Amino acid sequence: MLRNRLITVLTFNDGVLFRTKHFDPDYRYTHNFVDAWSTDEIVALDITRPGEGNRDTFLTIVRQLASKCFVPLAAGGGIKNADNIKELLNNGADKIIINTEAVKNPGIITKAATLFGTQCVVVSIDAKKYDDQDYEVFIEYGKKPSGLDPAEWAEKAQDLGAGEIMITSINRDGSLEGYDNELNRMVSEAVDIPVLVCGGAGKWQDFVDGVELGKASAVCTTNIYHFTETSINSAKKYMHEAGINVRL
Repeated sequence: MLRNRLITVLTFNDGVLFRTKHFDPDYRYTHNFVDAWSTDEIVALDITRPGEGNRDTFLTIVRQLASKCFVPLAAGGGIKNADNIKELLNNGADKIIINTEAVKNPGIITKAATLFGTQCVVVSIDAKKYDDQDYEVFIEYGKKPSGLDPAEWAEKAQDLGAGEIMITSINRDGSLEGYDNELNRMVSEAVDIPVLVCGGAGKWQDFVDGVELGKASAVCTTNIYHFTETSINSAKKYMHEAGINVRL
């Protein structure tokens, strides 16, 4: 039986670690935060808007993270083609995360899977919930509607070669109010590959709910560790005591 993972997500705006709220940089940190390497995986995302930063800055961060951590490292943000993917892998990433370009050019998923293996390809999906309870995939840093249904897009991404899906609720991002497990469950039940859920975790029970209610293979955390001094080990111990199969 595969263990459920606890993943730390770090978002960088022009090389500076930020927390986000509803996909906008909300608070700047003076150092690159990582709460020990007891996390199961690190996700590093470049949220720098086009034309506002230097890509080499993020590549340096990926390289530094790769040299210091001993868990898988996934990196994404700004990927447009296979050369961008190679850059991240050559700088130490184990996996790459594609979002906007996967929607605009779905063939990049298949190309990446063919060149680097499906285990290397994570398709990230950002979804917004409307007042009528419908969901829609958004691209370009959560600003542009795509017309796609999240579950249907996840299924197509899997068919194209994605090895994992990362689903993030735009509405819950930075809220600390818990994951949108209705959204997470829809996506998880639409595919056979692992699903990483993100957006809204504010307490340890949210991780348990992400697995039990959202059917997630992995639960992601971003802002929660910027507000608490408790460690990843504490979170995993809580999950273990709740019956979740995690690595301690």
